[in-house]
Amino acid sequence: MAASDDVAHLIERAAAKNAAFMRGDMDRWLALVRIASDFTLMQPFGGPTSHGFDASPERLAKLSRFFKNGETTLEVVQTYASDKLVVLVMVERQYAEVGSLPKQDWSLRVTEIYRKDGSEWQLVHRHADPLVHGVTLQEAATIARGGRKDE
Repeated sequence: MAASDDVAHLIERAAAKNAAFMRGDMDRWLALVRIASDFTLMQPFGGPTSHGFDASPERLAKLSRFFKNGETTLEVVQTYASDKLVVLVMVERQYAEVGSLPKQDWSLRVTEIYRKDGSEWQLVHRHADPLVHGVTLQEAATIARGGRKDE
């Protein structure tokens, strides 16, 4: 498969897996994603970078209860590809119920990196943040301090 075909396939899969995730359909999501054993995640809620992914039935059930009724579209900003790596830079435009919050805009700026392992592309890194709409310098400073106001 040519690099452009691989990129197109990964974009289609990214859109489908994101839609499943935001609906809380973790079985479908897991069927669409191949997560590498050395996967890293910088999640939109902040905190330390996680390593690996817990795909246990208990963890997937918890995720399925946390994300509900999502509607999504995927905006691809840029792609980069070589024989062994593909980088997708995207905006996931989504409206969903997350946690106990009512349905709202949960759009994310996302970078995903895929590495080829044999004939399969595995997700090795995902970075997502909710800063699609931009923030002021003061808001960014508050976030950088961990959400604390000026002391």
